[in-house]
Amino acid sequence: MATVSQQNIGLQHEKITIQLSTEDYLPSVQKTLRKLSKDAAIPGFRKGMVPLGHIKKLYGQSVYSDEVLKAAGTKLEEHLVSTKAEIFARPVPAESQTQYDFNIDNPENYTFEFEIGTKPNFEIPLLQNASTLPTYKVTISNEMMQEEIEKLQLKAGDLSEIDTVASEENVLHILIQEKDENGNLIPGGVDTKHALLLKYFSKNTRNTLLNKKVQEHITSRIDQLFDEAYGDSILNDLKLGASLDKEVVVGIEKIEHIAKAELGQAMFEKIYPGKEIDTEEKFRSVLLQEMQTYWNGHSRNYLQNDIFERLVHETPITLPTSFLKRWMSIGGEKYTPMEVVEKEFGKFEHQLRWQLISDKIIEENKLEVRTEEMEQAARMQIMSYFGQYGSMPEMDASWMEPVVKKQLADKKFADELYNRIITDKLFYTIENGLHLQETEISKDDFLAMINKPHHHHQH
Repeated sequence: MATVSQQNIGLQHEKITIQLSTEDYLPSVQKTLRKLSKDAAIPGFRKGMVPLGHIKKLYGQSVYSDEVLKAAGTKLEEHLVSTKAEIFARPVPAESQTQYDFNIDNPENYTFEFEIGTKPNFEIPLLQNASTLPTYKVTISNEMMQEEIEKLQLKAGDLSEIDTVASEENVLHILIQEKDENGNLIPGGVDTKHALLLKYFSKNTRNTLLNKKVQEHITSRIDQLFDEAYGDSILNDLKLGASLDKEVVVGIEKIEHIAKAELGQAMFEKIYPGKEIDTEEKFRSVLLQEMQTYWNGHSRNYLQNDIFERLVHETPITLPTSFLKRWMSIGGEKYTPMEVVEKEFGKFEHQLRWQLISDKIIEENKLEVRTEEMEQAARMQIMSYFGQYGSMPEMDASWMEPVVKKQLADKKFADELYNRIITDKLFYTIENGLHLQETEISKDDFLAMINKPHHHHQH
């Protein structure tokens, strides 16, 4: 009979040894071969009449090795279940494992060794001590409000084509291309169009573009084209982040002048159709609410990111590092070289720590996602697809339910929805266990703060 033993070989790191005798696997080998002789369709033999010796010759070795490995795997599973082992990932063959040449003509006893990484017990100091964490409320200043109103006046303004670049509020439709010294397009080089206000360009570029006409062009390095304040998001839109040092030709294809809309009912209706805003005071009030909601969203993201980083870095968790690295290398579908594992391990460990912490909080607080919550969230998402999020049509609309069922049957959609709901519940639970202290902050100070990297005690 098989014997199974387990020994500790490091921090949260165990070795399981399984010793198989021939009686653990030979009966299964015989049974599988007999079944094959009944079921195999082999030319020259009637079905069910293939001699066992012939089957053994054809399939014996592969059946033998399969059954030996299957027996070892079964004993391993039984051991893990009976010891209620809390393990990471799947067990991997131990480094000391003997390589066998399985031979059906020479059955013998085999020893298999596996390594497992066991999950640690840990506490979460941040939640145990009900720590105080700052939350931030961005103050909407008069300047911010004025800037937003001017943007909306441009958005609601009337466009007219002109032939010369005359002011910072002109919209330039440009073609950015990478050309060689003979003016020929470089194959596979930068070739993209965009429409931008002149004021989004860098100071030097603005000066060069002023008084230029349609069909004229300038040359510039990509990293010198745009104003610092807007550069990153424009380069992101244009997917030019990897081409910063390239010299390009910027051709002007069209120039438009925007006549700013007058503050008044016509503009309010254009910006907020159907909201019946008839005074500047109401307009400013709705806009203020929108701006506050926007910045509150950023503040909440910052808080959740801060909580995530603190939990990951300040929760003492011991991990079986050497096991996890071996598992990353040999435990997947394909082998990963150790130098690649070393490079990726930091990111993997970060994510694993978060997984352990969030699983613990979810389990201790019995957080779950009910079917009706999934259905309700799916309805909301479907409404947002139809652009009806604001007007909220009848919930029992007959067309909705079949669509909800169909969407929830899509595993990817359902998984994403589930993760979003459980993550919301998780953060809600964490935040309830903390003292949150709200602080008013200016937009500039808030932006400076969120662009600073987090500094936390390392585990």
